[in-house]
Amino acid sequence: MKPFDYQAPTDPGTATQTVAADPGAVFLAGGTNLLDHLKLGVLRPSLLVDVTALTSAEISEVGDRLRIGAAVRNSDLAADQRIRRHYPMLARSVLAGASGQLRNMATTGGNPLQRTRCVYFQDVTTPCNKREPGTGCSAIGGYTRYHAILGASEHCVATHPSDMAVALTALDAEVQVLGPDGERSIPFGELHRLPGEHPERDTVLAHGELILSIDLPPLPMAARSTYRKVRDRASYAFALVSVAAALDVADGVVRDARVAFGGVAHTPWRARRAEQALRGAPASEQSYRAAAEAELADARPLGGIDGGNAFKIPLLTRALVSTLRELATEEAGTA
Repeated sequence: MKPFDYQAPTDPGTATQTVAADPGAVFLAGGTNLLDHLKLGVLRPSLLVDVTALTSAEISEVGDRLRIGAAVRNSDLAADQRIRRHYPMLARSVLAGASGQLRNMATTGGNPLQRTRCVYFQDVTTPCNKREPGTGCSAIGGYTRYHAILGASEHCVATHPSDMAVALTALDAEVQVLGPDGERSIPFGELHRLPGEHPERDTVLAHGELILSIDLPPLPMAARSTYRKVRDRASYAFALVSVAAALDVADGVVRDARVAFGGVAHTPWRARRAEQALRGAPASEQSYRAAAEAELADARPLGGIDGGNAFKIPLLTRALVSTLRELATEEAGTA
């Protein structure tokens, strides 16, 4: 392991200035993903800047929004009664990820910034454009079961691993960020980048920018929402595909919907075509299937030594249909 320095600033402004001034510096909070990268040699920082005590660990009401401090542990987020009551898809997405021990350490600010679990990214003996730009993408033609079918490029076909980020995308959350030039707000759906020609950049954050909190806007329909994760084993596995969805049905017709997918793209994937297809359509299995087909029309599955990932298209279609059917049944039962 490369030796590194450690600093614990006393305020967020100093922390952002410190990291911005050193290209080899990184923030440290829960450290659950960072520790893996240090062990594997994926990341070799010159400086760790501890921000664990510099951001809020509270969930508070700010106007009509619910503000989640960046230091809120994932386990505390999932257990909060306001989250469980008004945004159940978020609580369920957190509980679908990792283990209890990891959720006790992982933070709200860090979870969305975790990096891909692509086996080639984590294996420093293989070429990887995300880890070392310009070296190539070993996943193309390789092991692709967990890789992208949407939004990929010739430079990278990795997927984003976070479950929580999928729910936050569907909920139109907003990220509050502090950098050397001050504070700014970023719609959560714009936080992550598609790989394009620069897969080494996962987000739009500049070096030295720190997430302070994540805001949840009022969304009454989110009270009837859920998160469904399909994976190779029942726990401690990343999504093959996942669905975060909220549905508003009246008199058998979909009035509104929020849908996001996980496990299929370099970003949490907001399914806006599916949402558009659902609005005004009958709350029926046929409509749900048509919505999935609309969203997946541009899907580009990969071949590979493991048989590829074309199975994700029918798997995600079935996952969306069953999720929406479940939500519509719940709505009818309470009408």
